[in-house]
Amino acid sequence: MSEPPSSVALSFVVPVYNEEGNVAPLHAELTRAATSLGRSYEILFVDDGSRDATRARLAEIQTRDPHLRVVELDGNFGEAAALSAGFSETRGEVVVTLDGDGQNDPADVPALLARLGPDIDVVSGRRRERQEAFVTRVLPSRIANWLIARATGVSVYDCGCGLKAYRREVLRNVQLPRGMNRFLPAILGVAPSRVAEVSVNDRRRGSGQSHYGLSRTLVVLRDLLALPLLVRRPTRGPMLGRALGGVQAALVLALLVLVLGVLGWPKGRGPVAGTAVIAGVVAGIGWAVAYNVERFVRAQAEGVFRIRRSG
Repeated sequence: MSEPPSSVALSFVVPVYNEEGNVAPLHAELTRAATSLGRSYEILFVDDGSRDATRARLAEIQTRDPHLRVVELDGNFGEAAALSAGFSETRGEVVVTLDGDGQNDPADVPALLARLGPDIDVVSGRRRERQEAFVTRVLPSRIANWLIARATGVSVYDCGCGLKAYRREVLRNVQLPRGMNRFLPAILGVAPSRVAEVSVNDRRRGSGQSHYGLSRTLVVLRDLLALPLLVRRPTRGPMLGRALGGVQAALVLALLVLVLGVLGWPKGRGPVAGTAVIAGVVAGIGWAVAYNVERFVRAQAEGVFRIRRSG
């Protein structure tokens, strides 16, 4: 079989973890969609330390398809790291991401690419008629997406949709800490006017079980607090360092106020419950922001993944 070219027009990046029943049908759908576009392409499946037969299934498909590349991570680093690894390995001028569970429909890819023009750098899918439980999945997602849009000014109201198209240049040197993929594309720092959203199909998971639960909503809310500081800018590094120091100082101050309130400050007054509660909330917010800024800075310095083998 002939080898794919060193550079291609289109790269598909699909992070997978224990998706042995989904990789073959998804690969077939991606191949049909890519072929219909008439562009050179590659398909990258990023195996995030699967413990089932996912890697074996991909290896078998790879013997028949020179367009398929498999990036195997040396452990389970999470979807954010798997996407970062895939971005680092792509050769396409345009990069399209999809979830590995089959819920994203490759037939929607042409619509995303059609919207990607000279004035648009990122196109995100917006799922219509969500095929998930409303109370435990859809409603929390809508609340989180509304908050993300308000915090960043990027009017994307379905950040959780894995189907997205990017110009390659906005993905340079991306190192996303665990969970930060939920804030794409906002966290990339792309100008809001250069981000678009396209309505796409939502399907039920092909096989297997979801890797996410209701607890993810609480984690999203925790991480969201630091998002305005994490948006990628040219001066991000120094700014984040200063921000982290400021947040830590505010955290110490809030804890001090909390202790004083409990002890009855000002002098002569009993414990001030209101002061203690407010200080506790401020301290919690300060901790969440400091925690996320620190791990984001560390991710940029140390990286978030290790590749065992790519092909």
